Amino acid sequence: MNAGESPWTGTAWRKSSFSRPQGDCVEVSSAPEVVGVRDSKRGDASPVLVFDPLRWREFVAGLRDG
Repeated sequence: MNAGESPWTGTAWRKSSFSRPQGDCVEVSSAPEVVGVRDSKRGDASPVLVFDPLRWREFVAGLRDG
């Protein structure tokens, strides 16, 4: 990755299978060393919430356990 380049350039974003047809959900993508979450309605214009991969796995595990 070049200086100033987004880690999300060229990455694939995945939308939940529970997403409504209107697209009211979040999308998730991963880059080396980070996981990003963004608003699917805004797409590339959306700010990206960034997680450490370990913290992301803990978050998802908590959702499954809850």
